[in-house]
Amino acid sequence: MRIAVIGAGIAGLSTAWSLVKRGEDVTLFDQAEILNPLSASGDQHRLIRRAYGGLDGYARQMTEAFDGWDELWADLGQSFYENRGVIAINQYPNDLGLAFASSMRRGNYHFNTMTPAEAAARYPFLDPASFREAYYSPEGGVLLCQKIGNALAGWLRTHGASLRPFTRIAAADGRTGTVSLENGETLTFDRIVVTAGAWVLRLFPELADTLTVCRTVAVYVEPPDDLWAAWRAAPAVQTIGGILSGYILPPSADTELKFAAGAIRRLAHDADADRVATQAEGERLRDLFSPPLARIGDYGIKRIVTCAYTFTEDLRFFSRAFGKVLVVSPCSGHGYKFGAAIGRRVAAAVIDGDHDRLARWLRAEEQLPTSSAA
Repeated sequence: MRIAVIGAGIAGLSTAWSLVKRGEDVTLFDQAEILNPLSASGDQHRLIRRAYGGLDGYARQMTEAFDGWDELWADLGQSFYENRGVIAINQYPNDLGLAFASSMRRGNYHFNTMTPAEAAARYPFLDPASFREAYYSPEGGVLLCQKIGNALAGWLRTHGASLRPFTRIAAADGRTGTVSLENGETLTFDRIVVTAGAWVLRLFPELADTLTVCRTVAVYVEPPDDLWAAWRAAPAVQTIGGILSGYILPPSADTELKFAAGAIRRLAHDADADRVATQAEGERLRDLFSPPLARIGDYGIKRIVTCAYTFTEDLRFFSRAFGKVLVVSPCSGHGYKFGAAIGRRVAAAVIDGDHDRLARWLRAEEQLPTSSAA
């Protein structure tokens, strides 16, 4: 089949990868360069972890997520995953730190509990007077997004896919299978997969009944000199607990120290609107990480970035078929970690037509057998 994939974030790239492995003729479009630096997949790194608060279905599906990444690493000939483990902080009863521990217990996943003194001795950037407990899981860490995107694009070119960056799509017609470009060109495909992230409502404004576009901010910081070594050896921080429940991605040889929080978001009327963050936004976000971080004022701000995501009301992933068009949104800010597995599942649905099965898996509504590439 001739298949168009519109949107070259992690969902589009991994869908194209899985389709090419199955012998399909794939054309991958993006409105910007591949990898688009404004996309949710274009940042330096993203968090991967097992615990999932109350969404136990996604916690179980992380087994398939890790398996999908392992298949991708084998094809790329290199892993872009830093298995550093993750920690979670519990500041008060019923915050997301405690939800981490509850999720791990329900799934019977291994983790260790630390007192504040034990945690601060191991991670000296923490203020032991500001939290109740800390938890460590050896499963999880950091996915290197930019390296993954660039490597996948290279793999696709080498294996016969057609990549069309800087190509804006005007419309995708599910009845005829046609893709109309803004330059007037019209192309016909057997199937069309739309993985356009926060830009999806431009092509399908009717999905605004389910998808909401939000703008978020992340800040890259420079830690105090005496804490650099601790941060370089640190696991990822899944949640600092408390009111914010922000997360932290540690620095490595190729990445910087990043503070971010899904709760720091606001509605956006367009994915390209208001994409320049202010210094004040960065400072406010940084300061919200104390507690539990000590000496927050000593962290210098290097860069402030914005990102646009689609969200659903229940924070689950989304798909909808329109004839020959399949729209997929690994949305609500937590889709990246499932990237390779999503690509395998979407490719299977494109070929066998079982869109209901895909939707159930994306929503983690039931345990389904692992999908493998042909």
